[in-house]
Amino acid sequence: MAHRCEYYGIDPFTVIFGGTLLFFVVFVLLLGMFSKRSAIDILDWKPTRSPEQEAQNDIDDIEQMIEAQNAIRRRRGLPDRDEAEIEESVRRHRAELAEQARRYRSGEE
Repeated sequence: MAHRCEYYGIDPFTVIFGGTLLFFVVFVLLLGMFSKRSAIDILDWKPTRSPEQEAQNDIDDIEQMIEAQNAIRRRRGLPDRDEAEIEESVRRHRAELAEQARRYRSGEE
């Protein structure tokens, strides 16, 4: 009867690959901790547009959305809505949601 020898050691590939991976992770973390430059400096990141331009784009987007909704409303035979009317509708819906949340939290039905 032949004696069977089983090897329970660790695979050298696993040790080498795992050690290399661990080395690179620790190396990158240490670079980040001890670097004098910020991530914005390293990436040379600058905003593509000024905050004023972003605000103007948001205003233009809102106007376009209202105009698109009004075009759909006109096709359906409904009157146009302006920004003040939409804001009032949003305020009313938020108040309804807040009231529902209050009733839910207090256990009222």
